[in-house]
Amino acid sequence: MTNQRPLTIAIPKGRVAKALSPLLERAGLGTKNLLADDRRLIRMSDAEDIRFLLLKPDDVPTYVEYGVADLGISGRDVLLERAYDLYQPLDLGVGKCKMVVAGPEGAVIGDRPRVATKFSRIATEHFARKGVQAEVIYVGGSVELSPLVGLSDVIVDIVESGATLRENNLHVMEEICDISSVLVANRSLYKLRHAEVAPLVARLARGVEEGAI
Repeated sequence: MTNQRPLTIAIPKGRVAKALSPLLERAGLGTKNLLADDRRLIRMSDAEDIRFLLLKPDDVPTYVEYGVADLGISGRDVLLERAYDLYQPLDLGVGKCKMVVAGPEGAVIGDRPRVATKFSRIATEHFARKGVQAEVIYVGGSVELSPLVGLSDVIVDIVESGATLRENNLHVMEEICDISSVLVANRSLYKLRHAEVAPLVARLARGVEEGAI
């Protein structure tokens, strides 16, 4: 039954899909259908041998974990925050940024800092490793505002260029980890469909290498 459908890859829709398209092209996966300007959420590769599911970034690992998709492309931040049980065969090197602790100039991390973030698990585990019992406050957006108005002492967030931090008079205090897009696989399907999946992973790996040259 598993082999009755084409290999399926769950991909974050929108900006991320466009950023991934050069890599997919180098791997031989035609992206004309993938990048078509319409509302279809299920699309085939140009050769119609790969099926793409276009999802919200937070949903990609869920579709892979439950076996709806064989493979997926997810930000490492999502994987760390949700602690999914997925095989991660390849770092795609796309969307590179960092997870950091940031705060106003002169801010000090005390024994029990208040930390505003969308990434509650990552923040809690980071401070716990340092022996600090942080009060983590979930904030879904505009997290940079939190220390400016007294909601928190510092924030934990993803930083790419740092421009938003600088514009709000914040600076990086600590780096937690590097973030990029990662290829993830359902563990059972990776074994069951290995003859099909392994060559595709190899093509993507070559695409990553070619992009780094």
